[in-house]
Amino acid sequence: MRIFRCFLLSLLLAFSSLVLAAEPPAPVNINTADVATLATSLKGVGVSKAKAIIAYRENYGPFKSVDELTAVKGIGESLVKKNRERITLE
Repeated sequence: MRIFRCFLLSLLLAFSSLVLAAEPPAPVNINTADVATLATSLKGVGVSKAKAIIAYRENYGPFKSVDELTAVKGIGESLVKKNRERITLE
């Protein structure tokens, strides 16, 4: 019985991850999002990079393009490319 429950739980977890993976990511407005939202919504962005994004935004004004993110220390073209579909400016 215990093996059956473990198998069933594994099956449910595998199925739920497939369902979640099918959903498109919600876009994140990099001009208004807070640290927690940036850190949890963007791949490869933790708290320190999220803080750097906000500091850049506060010093230079709102981002005019997604590619402008590469001007933020610690953010390169590959990170922008990974997140392009997740980022919005409006």
